Amino acid sequence: MPFLDRSDAGRRLAQRLMYLHGADPIVLGLPRGGVPVAFEVARALQCPLDVIVVRKLGVPFQPELAMGAIGEDGIRVVDDRVVRQAGVTPADFTAVEQAERRELERRVQYYRRGRPGIEVAGRTVIVVDDGIATGSTARAACRVASARGADRVVLAAPIAPPSVIVDLGLEVEMVCVQTSSHMQAVGEWYKDFAQTTDEEVLSLLDRVAMDPTPTPAAGSPDDLCLGHRRIEVPAGRIRLPGNLTVPERCIGAVLFAHGSGSSRHSPRNRFVAEALNRSGLATLLFDLLTPSEETDRGKVFDIGLLADRLTVATDWLRTQPECQPPLPVGYFGASTGAGAALWAAADPDADVAAIVSRGGRPDLAEARLMQVRAPTLLIVGERDTAVLDLNRRAQAHMLCENRLETIPAATHLFTEPGTLEAVADRARVWLTDHFVPVAESARRL
Repeated sequence: MPFLDRSDAGRRLAQRLMYLHGADPIVLGLPRGGVPVAFEVARALQCPLDVIVVRKLGVPFQPELAMGAIGEDGIRVVDDRVVRQAGVTPADFTAVEQAERRELERRVQYYRRGRPGIEVAGRTVIVVDDGIATGSTARAACRVASARGADRVVLAAPIAPPSVIVDLGLEVEMVCVQTSSHMQAVGEWYKDFAQTTDEEVLSLLDRVAMDPTPTPAAGSPDDLCLGHRRIEVPAGRIRLPGNLTVPERCIGAVLFAHGSGSSRHSPRNRFVAEALNRSGLATLLFDLLTPSEETDRGKVFDIGLLADRLTVATDWLRTQPECQPPLPVGYFGASTGAGAALWAAADPDADVAAIVSRGGRPDLAEARLMQVRAPTLLIVGERDTAVLDLNRRAQAHMLCENRLETIPAATHLFTEPGTLEAVADRARVWLTDHFVPVAESARRL
């Protein structure tokens, strides 16, 4: 479904970014078109807004085709494949870069009016554009933010191709509202894609500066009356950071077991967690591994270790005051995290009310699948054929109540329009259906 205009796109993008509401972020919009989108995000998250200026380096005889991009602080990104295929000489490249560098400096001075940019060192930075086509300018903008010392960089856009999301997702955390494999131009996804003027950019920056604490957008954590706090789970000699969110009149708690290469910052798991919060479920998103352990592929696929960490976190959660009296507990696992969730739930002392696996690897827990007692929902993308086959094989070993559901047209990361919403909805129904009887039984006791 196309966006009405950039303001509509910004409001819809802001809903996907509400998990960052408590992270004290800074929003940086790419002028010109990215700034109206960024303005709505900054208002919703009640945070500062600034510009981050980048310039596309177009092929000399085909300027719309990006062969790279430049950004502030001397940042440069080069698409060697395009340069090679287009036959661009070093002299031609240098000429384009010098011209664009002059324009970049002019725009920096114009938009900031001689003022320095907002300090981003040690902060969470959300880089926003109105859409991503090739990813060159977005990558340059993210590298500028990282070079300035940002602690965490999140790239956000209303629309982008899945291939670009996968590519850029290897470098930064990425959030999109919709994706399209057949995207020809960003403008085709807007009913009104009128050019944004420099005057509009300055006006929006001034409006945020004059009203730094606007009313939170509908659907923000404040509206949901959530208790939200950063936590650390003690696990032997290490501590695992996380975020615990507990809504009022909570009926159960869900621990998220992230997949390989992911963390508590996973935008997909955060999106699902917010949907569960709105349905009265508490969520705990935490890191199963320390930063140094994440670089060790042996530990990334050590399902026994991941399961032990999940069990430790479950025991910790049950002692927290906001979860008293003890709530029914469920697991939501993705990729290798799903294998860890099933492994942990197979323990004879485990008291797990329900499990949901998203694009999971239950085969990694095959040795213990027959011991799992918790009702288990396996969700796999229809087009994720390899993982779908693994889930079907694993299901044959399970004796507990279980169901395998496929999401139409979805691939492994569920980046297609509406597919992640479908995952969240099915997870919500499965978990609440199995939490409510447990909670009612506990109240009778």
